[in-house]
Amino acid sequence: MTHVVPEIGDQLEKLHLSDKARVSMSSGISSSSMVSDPAGEKHAEETPTPLAQMTACYRQIISHVGEDVNRQGLLKTPERAAKAMLDFTRGYEQNLDELLNEAIFDEDHDEVVIVKDIDMFSLCEHHLVPFMGRVHIAYLPNKRVLGLSKLARVVDMFSKRLQVQERMTKQIATAITEAVQPHGVAVVIEASHMCMVMRGVQKANAMTTTSCMLGEFRDNPKTRDEFLALIRK
Repeated sequence: MTHVVPEIGDQLEKLHLSDKARVSMSSGISSSSMVSDPAGEKHAEETPTPLAQMTACYRQIISHVGEDVNRQGLLKTPERAAKAMLDFTRGYEQNLDELLNEAIFDEDHDEVVIVKDIDMFSLCEHHLVPFMGRVHIAYLPNKRVLGLSKLARVVDMFSKRLQVQERMTKQIATAITEAVQPHGVAVVIEASHMCMVMRGVQKANAMTTTSCMLGEFRDNPKTRDEFLALIRK
């Protein structure tokens, strides 16, 4: 028989989160679960939400850098930072099928569609600092087209995650390919990374360009050159 030290057992019970008792991460309201006291009587005990736990972590971070978390200007900063982080990473909660619902149309159009200069903001997964820039997307339709605003929403879905630019470029191209099965897709991202600007080498003017070419844009130099020429205008 395995024996559990009472104190450890109590801690494990408190850490257990029931899926049914969880609430929205952004609500800030604690969830509750039923626990028994030593006398065997059941009572409700609140479990901190992810937002509350993140807020506590930010308080520790601010304290560890040498600041007074109790001074007026910082009293609400931990919660604001936690809410901001949840907003910066809201792409994890999005689903491509739901995002593109009712925005794919049958259309006999076989010329290149290009949307360029889509603003992009993301967080570098290596240092949790921003990188930002522009995304250029092109695709060659195959009897189906995608609502133009949805291209920007696809960018938002993948950029609102902890990212590296190289992976995000391919994710955007692959998502469009899966959505409308075009003859080809091209994605180019130009971005400035704060991990290079604010820390380390501190090169404020450095830009990173990544590309992903699929289908006709990879196989046909003429199609690829047309796209690259148009986004440079």
